[in-house]
Amino acid sequence: MSRRQPAQRLAEFLPYQLSIASNAVSTRIAEQYRKRFALKTTEWRIMAVLGDHGSLTQRDLSQQTLMDKVPVNRACKRLEDRGLVQRSPNASDGRSHLLELTSEGRAVHAGIMPLALKIESELFSVLSEEECASLLDMLVRVRDQAGDFDAESLAD
Repeated sequence: MSRRQPAQRLAEFLPYQLSIASNAVSTRIAEQYRKRFALKTTEWRIMAVLGDHGSLTQRDLSQQTLMDKVPVNRACKRLEDRGLVQRSPNASDGRSHLLELTSEGRAVHAGIMPLALKIESELFSVLSEEECASLLDMLVRVRDQAGDFDAESLAD
């Protein structure tokens, strides 16, 4: 049962507002890592996930980022060509490979994270610490409520 009145216009539709906010924040941060590190958003997301989780398969990366496998594959190839990511055989599944950041990739990751966190701080300076914590909690709950699904089902 909904706790709020149904949206009468697109601007009042919560999923639309979440998408717009996400795009605005991502674009603001992406401008910086595109200028300084020549990385596209998809490439940075993959590097960020690998920086957090270590070695993962491309399928794992698709699941973690909720991105379709085609852009993930392209981004992984570009990162590998640039020497930021390396591929190695997956001992537990011979059909796939594990990807991980190279030492250069870890250095780029280490350079971007403080910048991303600084921008995050600037963007969320309009909220109190309690509001930021509440927003994060609410977003996690909404994401969990959306359920699990295969990233391959996200293709348009």
